[in-house]
Amino acid sequence: MKPFTVLQAVVAPYDRLNVDTDQILPARFLLKRSTTPEYPNYLFHDLRFRADGSEDPAFVLNQSAYRSAQVFIGNANFGGGSSREAAALALERWGIRCVIAPSFGDIFYNNCVKNGILPIRLDDTTVAGLRQQYQEVPGALIRIDLPEQSLTDTYARQHAFEIDGFSKRCLLEGVNQIDLTLRNLDRIEAFERRYRETNDWA
Repeated sequence: MKPFTVLQAVVAPYDRLNVDTDQILPARFLLKRSTTPEYPNYLFHDLRFRADGSEDPAFVLNQSAYRSAQVFIGNANFGGGSSREAAALALERWGIRCVIAPSFGDIFYNNCVKNGILPIRLDDTTVAGLRQQYQEVPGALIRIDLPEQSLTDTYARQHAFEIDGFSKRCLLEGVNQIDLTLRNLDRIEAFERRYRETNDWA
């Protein structure tokens, strides 16, 4: 997992409310291998593509100014619905490093952190203003500083955000819970050896 420190990147603004995990990654793609080159195409598939398979030019990520976006600004209740980790993984495979919204599905929020994506909660008014800025200036950059917990918009205004200490540490170090556990592998294996030696019935 790539560490997240300071990111300056293109922003994709999207106004739709209640974008759930099935819209982020439709259920029929859940069994697809995330390492396949086609995997990024599954992100927002039914919103990005028409019935004939052609791209819908109205969808933000299909527009040339936003194709390289690494920051996605959504609306309220982003990532609600079913608890599929693959939704966050699809965003990561596209290249999204940060998602900003007024509110998130709780499980989706945690899945973002586990996959190296910084989820930022800001109030509705601030997020609406950010979406408007990046709609008015397609391709404009945002600067996100995780150590300082602040983002700087197109008007050079800074916005502070909150994140819990454990999630911040994981993102800064580029590790997930499994990685942290494996750092103690020697101690775990030593415990298992002692346990077997003193509990030969096990």
